[in-house]
Amino acid sequence: MAEPGATTARLTVALTFDHDSLSDGIRRRDSPVKLSHAEFGHRVGVPRILALLEREHIPSTWFVPGWTMTTYADDTEAVLKGGHELACHGWFHEDFAELSDRDQGDVLWRWVEAAKAASGAVPKGFRAPYWSLGPYTLQHVLDAGFTYDSSLMADDYRPYRVRIGDSFSVEEGTTFGQESALREVPVYWTLDDWPQFEPDGPRGRDGMSAPSKVLEIWLAELRYAHAHAPGGLLTVTMHPECIGRGHRMAMLEAFIAEAKALDGVVFDRLDRYLEASGA
Repeated sequence: MAEPGATTARLTVALTFDHDSLSDGIRRRDSPVKLSHAEFGHRVGVPRILALLEREHIPSTWFVPGWTMTTYADDTEAVLKGGHELACHGWFHEDFAELSDRDQGDVLWRWVEAAKAASGAVPKGFRAPYWSLGPYTLQHVLDAGFTYDSSLMADDYRPYRVRIGDSFSVEEGTTFGQESALREVPVYWTLDDWPQFEPDGPRGRDGMSAPSKVLEIWLAELRYAHAHAPGGLLTVTMHPECIGRGHRMAMLEAFIAEAKALDGVVFDRLDRYLEASGA
């Protein structure tokens, strides 16, 4: 396997973790059961994941709401000490499409200042909670000093420049905005552990896929990207309270092993990939 950060990599795999913990549940006033499920991420998932990444010498990117970052400061310190990237995921995992422009800016700037205090560095990445954006959210993200977003799906293995100012109307037609300086690291639902594994629907079991099914999907994406997207980036989205369960950790370990067996595959943080590739 090539060294992390190598610009000659055939394929870079980015393991990204949305460390929501209780932030979303507190904002929504969730039940004690749902809050306990979220707390599993802090109590069990994060230590397991960080131990695996350390054993495998894998740097990663963590999108962390401000509440989680400041309340669980030990988690934040462990993420940073492990050489991982800290990136923005709102404060209370807010739906940015439901916030006013002023509130969106306030959340972003509050997070930036807290992240600087925690890490001593200027953060670069933003991922919208729920991958939900308002019409002007990404302009606010750019204004707050972020250099990349990871919430959109217009590509798969190639980062691209975000357009700002698109206008779509049945009555008035379509106007495409201008490309901005903000770079997009594309995501997709099947490469996210949450819709694959977490309960959904009236019986609360619809999303509980077998790890073998999810591993099949993730490995198929890995092999296709390796064969058809030289120099590309495969981004996987995970949540400590979800992927941290034992049978799913075993699946993640199998995915890592398969990726390492492919020639020219590296694992890296999103900020370092974007810097090294010039994407």
